[in-house]
Amino acid sequence: MTSQSVSPRTRPPFRADHVGSLLRPERLKEARQKLLGPQTPDQHLGPHDNAELRLVEDECIREVVAMQERAGLRSITDGEFRRRSWWLDLPMNWDGFNADRTGTMEFTWRNAKGERMPFSRLWTTGKIEWRESATAKAVKFLVDATKQTAKVTIPAPFLMHMYGGGDKGVTEAYYSDIEEWWTDLTTAYRKEVEALIAAGARYIQFDDTCIAFLCDPEHRDTVKGWGRDPDQLLGEYCDRLNNVIDGLPEDVTITLHQCRGNREGNWAADGGYDPVANALFNRCNVHGYFLEWDSPRAGGFEPLRLLPKGKVVAMGLVNSKSPELDDAEAVKRRIGEAAKFAPLDQLALTPQCGFASSIGGNPLDEAQEEAKLTQLVAIARDVWGEA
Repeated sequence: MTSQSVSPRTRPPFRADHVGSLLRPERLKEARQKLLGPQTPDQHLGPHDNAELRLVEDECIREVVAMQERAGLRSITDGEFRRRSWWLDLPMNWDGFNADRTGTMEFTWRNAKGERMPFSRLWTTGKIEWRESATAKAVKFLVDATKQTAKVTIPAPFLMHMYGGGDKGVTEAYYSDIEEWWTDLTTAYRKEVEALIAAGARYIQFDDTCIAFLCDPEHRDTVKGWGRDPDQLLGEYCDRLNNVIDGLPEDVTITLHQCRGNREGNWAADGGYDPVANALFNRCNVHGYFLEWDSPRAGGFEPLRLLPKGKVVAMGLVNSKSPELDDAEAVKRRIGEAAKFAPLDQLALTPQCGFASSIGGNPLDEAQEEAKLTQLVAIARDVWGEA
């Protein structure tokens, strides 16, 4: 494929990595419904405190850890099995937030039929204050459950801003000063990250759609409608993330995942990374990126020209939204195409997103999920000589 030399990866992202969420077993979904009750749109949006359900989660997490190890992965997650949603569980555990699952049409889910469905809306209803982290408790269990590198995912801070309707939406309730809101949010995030590290996390990924949304002309127009310049907002988002992660221990790896939406096979944005690549790669002080490139919606690899030395991009070339295995040779060819714009040594392979951003999960089964992860590892070994 290429004659470029590569060196062994001693820290994440690894050559074969994955985003984080995994398909919930049926018995976990059934136990959650039985023990917490019917899950209507506005119920069970935050962490629970049901001891019986935790035992079911523990068992299912041990099994999904074993599956990832069997597939050959070096980074291991708990599949986000203790969450209902990839992002809402965090703010709903803090003081100051509420969510409306009936949605907003300002941002919408899209599908292949051209149908649109509303997004969740986050409301700031009081002073934002951190509370003891349910995610940190989950990390402690995961670290003890694997000898590989435990990976934890949390939503990026700017999601709370964009999904809250921007400056105007955020300040129409409790806060009148947007900088006071950001200060309190950043303080809560700093405490969350510190709690994760204290619990043993050394691989923390921020999951985000906001920067990827700024690749889409439709969403850029939404931001302009808020009275904001999309490029200026992009730079601000990078700076806000830096305020959260600056000064962390050297052995902690921070990555940033960009997604155009992944809800049970649906998506929410179009457009290549060209409008955001420079700020994303050179202004956000993270160690690596997870970027989707599994469909034409994500554009070409040319933005990788802007990737600075020392940073790694895990390319989302494996489809987590369909049951069919990817064409391994086609994936290798695409890695070769990407290596024309960034050194192969700074690239890695991943599914384009998680397998289950919400409890429902994507349209495939657990055996197909494992087959995709096993194939991912095999492709990485063929390309880089290691996974």
